[in-house]
Amino acid sequence: MTKLQAEGAGAPYHSKSTNGATVPITSLALRSSNSESASASTKASPSSTEVALRAQPSSSNPDSKDSRSQRPGTGDGSLASSDRDDGDISKTNRRRNRDSGGTIRSQLISRPSDFGPDPTADDIPYYEDDGWTRHGFDSSDEHLKVLQEQWWMYYTDWRHNTGGKPKSKAESYPLQEWRMRDRLKTISAALALCLNIGVDPPDVIRTSPSARLECWVDPQGLPPPKALENIGRGLQTQYESLSVRTRYRQYLDPSIEETKKFLMAMRRNAKDERVLFHYNGHGVPKPTASGEVWVFNRNYTQYIPISLYDIQSWLGSPGLLVFDCSDAGNIIKNFNKFVAKREEENRDILKNDPAAVVTSFTDSIQLAACGSRETLPTNPDLPADLFTCCLTTPVEISLRFFVLQNPLPSKLSVEDVLKIPGRSTERRTPAGELNWIFTAITDTIAWNTLPRDLFKKLFRQDLMVAALFRNFLLSQRIMRVHKCHPQSSPELPETHTHPLWQSWDLAVEMVLAQLPALRAAEENKTHYEYQHSTFFAEQLTAFEVYLARGALTQKPPDQLPIVLQVLLSQVHRLRALILLSKFLDLGPWAVNLALSIGIFPYVLKLLQSAASELKPVMVFIWARILAVDQSCQQDLLKDNGYQYFIQILNPNVCIPVSNPGEHRAMCAFIITMFCRGYHQAQKVCLQASVIKSCLVYLADGHPLLRQWACLCIGELWVNFPEAKWDGISVKAHEMILLLKLDHVPEVRAAMLHTLNCFLGIPDITEQVAEIEEMLALSVMMMANDGSHVVRKELLVFFSTFVKRYENKFMVTAFEQMVEERDSLRKPSKTEDSEKSSSKRPPTKDVVKVHTHVKFSNSSIYASVWKQVLVLSVDPHPDIADSAAIVVDNITDALLASPLGTSPLGASAKKVMDDISKLSQLSKSSTSRPVEQTTEVKPPEMLKSKTEVQEGLLKRTFSYATTLKNLAWAGNNHTLDDGSSAKSDRPILSRAGSFIAVSPARAKTSGLPPSRSRIPSEWSNSAEAGPSQPSSRPTETPMPRGYVRRDLKEPPRLPLESTLVDWSIEYFRVPQMKQPEAEEAGSVDYNQRLWRRTRNERILARTQPQKEQAGTSRWDSSAGFFNNNTQPTKMVLHQFEDHLVVADDKDHISIWDWYKHARLNKFSNSNPQGTRITDMRLINEDDQALLMTGSSDGVIKIFRNYESDRNMELVSAWRALNDIDHGAGKSQGGLLFEWLQGRGNILAAGDTRVIKVWNAYTELCVAEIPARSGSAVTALTSEQVAGDIFAAGFSNGVVRVYDQRVPNQRETMLRAWKGYHTSEIVNVHIQRGGQRELISGSAQGDVIFWDIRMEKPLHIIDATGGEPLRSLSLHEHDPVFAV
Repeated sequence: MTKLQAEGAGAPYHSKSTNGATVPITSLALRSSNSESASASTKASPSSTEVALRAQPSSSNPDSKDSRSQRPGTGDGSLASSDRDDGDISKTNRRRNRDSGGTIRSQLISRPSDFGPDPTADDIPYYEDDGWTRHGFDSSDEHLKVLQEQWWMYYTDWRHNTGGKPKSKAESYPLQEWRMRDRLKTISAALALCLNIGVDPPDVIRTSPSARLECWVDPQGLPPPKALENIGRGLQTQYESLSVRTRYRQYLDPSIEETKKFLMAMRRNAKDERVLFHYNGHGVPKPTASGEVWVFNRNYTQYIPISLYDIQSWLGSPGLLVFDCSDAGNIIKNFNKFVAKREEENRDILKNDPAAVVTSFTDSIQLAACGSRETLPTNPDLPADLFTCCLTTPVEISLRFFVLQNPLPSKLSVEDVLKIPGRSTERRTPAGELNWIFTAITDTIAWNTLPRDLFKKLFRQDLMVAALFRNFLLSQRIMRVHKCHPQSSPELPETHTHPLWQSWDLAVEMVLAQLPALRAAEENKTHYEYQHSTFFAEQLTAFEVYLARGALTQKPPDQLPIVLQVLLSQVHRLRALILLSKFLDLGPWAVNLALSIGIFPYVLKLLQSAASELKPVMVFIWARILAVDQSCQQDLLKDNGYQYFIQILNPNVCIPVSNPGEHRAMCAFIITMFCRGYHQAQKVCLQASVIKSCLVYLADGHPLLRQWACLCIGELWVNFPEAKWDGISVKAHEMILLLKLDHVPEVRAAMLHTLNCFLGIPDITEQVAEIEEMLALSVMMMANDGSHVVRKELLVFFSTFVKRYENKFMVTAFEQMVEERDSLRKPSKTEDSEKSSSKRPPTKDVVKVHTHVKFSNSSIYASVWKQVLVLSVDPHPDIADSAAIVVDNITDALLASPLGTSPLGASAKKVMDDISKLSQLSKSSTSRPVEQTTEVKPPEMLKSKTEVQEGLLKRTFSYATTLKNLAWAGNNHTLDDGSSAKSDRPILSRAGSFIAVSPARAKTSGLPPSRSRIPSEWSNSAEAGPSQPSSRPTETPMPRGYVRRDLKEPPRLPLESTLVDWSIEYFRVPQMKQPEAEEAGSVDYNQRLWRRTRNERILARTQPQKEQAGTSRWDSSAGFFNNNTQPTKMVLHQFEDHLVVADDKDHISIWDWYKHARLNKFSNSNPQGTRITDMRLINEDDQALLMTGSSDGVIKIFRNYESDRNMELVSAWRALNDIDHGAGKSQGGLLFEWLQGRGNILAAGDTRVIKVWNAYTELCVAEIPARSGSAVTALTSEQVAGDIFAAGFSNGVVRVYDQRVPNQRETMLRAWKGYHTSEIVNVHIQRGGQRELISGSAQGDVIFWDIRMEKPLHIIDATGGEPLRSLSLHEHDPVFAV
């Protein structure tokens, strides 16, 4: 039965709940903080797999839908923290921050790295005894209120969410090609004017008055030759305003012979560059229907047509052709027809002769003044060459157009507007400002209208082409008013209705409004200061609004080209750079847009600026650019731009910012990217003493700066011996080693990566070998690091060290195998000599091993090799796979060496055969059936039936377990079962990881089914009994991005590190705004806010029910589930309807106890012979994670544990290394206690110490002596502050510890001996209520304690003399269940 007892003087409580079973209960869980207090119990019979769930009746409806309202979004159950359930109704109010404006919710905080408690802080006060709670705790302390108001979440950092791996190419935003690899120049231009002034062509009837101006020159009143000369000179001047470097030649009224001659000469001189052909046909007939244009004969007596096919042949490609004549659309159509015909001819030529040289005309660009059957306008207020004026003098024609189109009366005439003061090249003058604004507007219209490829070709490839097409957009707007539709090839969409044209009209109007005052000031009549346009300031404001409201959908901002133009202005430059940095912070897509628009030349030029106010924003911008595109290294070197960042990195230079550490970290990142894979950059940075500057920051308080200072030094050392010797001269490697215990895992990983880069000086002198051995010895202790990112980098370091000293490691591996074989030959100490001798293989075939002193004994190489073997059984699959590659590589090399097949002595292959045979014999001799019994024996009566083998790899790795996971492939090598495997070369291939090894895989490899690569010292348990095949489900949570090792790939060393690639991604994610989960209005935020509101509603409604827990009967059935396997551990979620059940193997089932449905079932991937010994749910306030502990000392954390599709392994590490996981103890193995408020994990077991792990640092921050030789069988802690904890031992002793005591040897406050005479089943401190401390032993006695007293408060015989298997205490009421 399940007994519910009140805390009294030993009398059973009046209410009992009968489970209706005749087998004892093995596990209990009380859910005392949710809407319904509930208890779950499981039975101990091997055939009983049921879970019974009972609820406490209450006055409120237990099935109230209020507590189970529909979840928003995906409805994943994630929720609230158990540490904060202190049982006070004012709990809800203490979660809110009050101010004069009313009640406001505290911030939804989920990132422990930024908001979690400082693990090194020791400022938590002790509680004064006010008599209200037990042990003198005072729950009204201000610090406790802070702990209860904050929402600290753990194992949700970037390294946990990404698995410590960079994104794959498929996941990353593709880098677009923004550089103009095929940049062209228009180096020559032919200006052909066919005017024949004074003679009208036969197909043109001029009106009177008619448009006369050509290039703003009126030919009337001038001799025709002089007028033609002035017009030609004016046209060249107008083109020179677009491109000065182009060589212009005027051809006035050319003949057909001259046309052919100058076109062919121009192509010959231009070679492969672009040439411009401007054709003005106002004095000749219109183009023909076939697109022929007209010129003159030598005597100017005839009009001679020229075929476009001939023009193409003479002009060649690439070309830029401008046709200013009526019916110009015919030219575009026929020109493209001829291009298509030529391309077809080229294909035929190449088909017959692939080596033939052909000319492609697809790069030719044409601009035409109007379409087919359209005549140029003849308005006398407009120039006759309106199209040419639009292309070459856009500001002047815009002013005239505005005056003509202005419906309001004005005193300005069309002639007055041509007298705007200033020059177009001076942006501070009215004319220059208008030209600047026009460039920005047309660029922006093109950017927002054209496809990206077309925009890049027309507006970024050639300066002349870009200028003409910007002005061509204006011609579309102006000439459309006069019934003409300019044409182009490539064809452009219509842009005349773009709203930015209204901004252009406003800018023109503002200048014209000031024109009379400006002209008066020029004539010295009055003093007037020009009022500059507000266009750019307004556009920057619009860009700022976009960044604040519209940047969530990754829609390109309309104002980005304008921001580019604003960088040219010193007035708005700083603001523009700040807004640009905010835009680049949005991610790689924003950086790609900025680079494609042409931002790079501007920010490169600004590196020459000495303005101190620009330095912070320039550093930020360059960090974002280099994080996306590393190809800018040569640009930084060419113009000495790298000096800009080296100067800021100098410790003696002051940066005008409030957070210099972060900006210097970005400088270190920029220099790291500058040096990465670029030897010339390494040289210049070494000369600039970058190493010395970075060494100063290794002790800086900013972790990002420490991390990138390390990585910067590492990139300087890569394949650069001179830099390594420079580092040795200043003892850089010794200074870097000081970071091995840094409290930030990323910094520790960066330290290992830097030391890995240090290895590899070509000449292995005695000094070099001594330094490298010292480094390997110093970092060896990091194999126990709790962060998989750190252990992964440690393995990369070991792989480089192993590869560098490969021969020594081959000998070490061989001697290791020999020692392992010899240890397997020794009989077990607990077996009689008869049986052990019968099991021992015959010795006549055994080759004797030399007895001389072995090379690897007590050497650094043996130590490193053992650590590699330990990492090959790491609980994290990525690390285990990588370590397997190192072991396979050395084993492969060993088999291929003389030691592998030597006929004179013990070969490696022979030793492996012996180990395989001996391990099988040892396994069969130690496998004994274990009787199932329900009797509970005191621990002193239980004795191990086998002892741990005393191998040379104590508590590490047995080489026998290596062979069990190796796919043997030899030359006709016969295995134990008679099968054989053939291969071209002897090689040992390891399975990907212990969870990847299947019986089928072992069978095909010729080896017996693998148990795991777990050391024999960890898997040899009497309680485990005989080996049984595991019935694991296929669903096994894997780390994010995990890719199983391809066994077909040969093992190669050294391993490649991805740390730098992963660290770079920090600069690719937004840093200036809150994360998505904390952005108000986002889906994640709304879901979290919903969960928080629901949790508070549950807590507020269920506070009165706590008092009923001690007076109500616990006999209302809430659920009954068949788990199919015997449950051993259970955890109830506080707010979700989740019941987590672990069985006697390694399966974990997730039940929805309200819906009576199983949500998920997966494997914990325990090595065979071990089991799950403890479980907790962490981060229950938000999205809960499942933490499990195994009897082999491993802790694992799972995300999305309730989903069979999205579950992931977040972290896994060995919390206890030297644990005996259950031999002779019913409660053996790892036990842990999770402290949500502090982020600490207390881990204990059959060890001499209780380890304290910190979730933020992922380090063991303390090792508290247990002060007992017995195993810890129960562990509990005061949850709010987390300083006081208690442990129960297998000998019945209960000890209390205080973590605040400076001397760890004196942390034990109390030891209660003699009250319990058998193993402690459970010990627990209430989170709420009166903080009662209760302990129960296997004999059934339950005792209440006060840590201030030497004697117990109450002693209760809870079972009436029957064995006690489980004990659970209500968190708030004086009620416990047994």
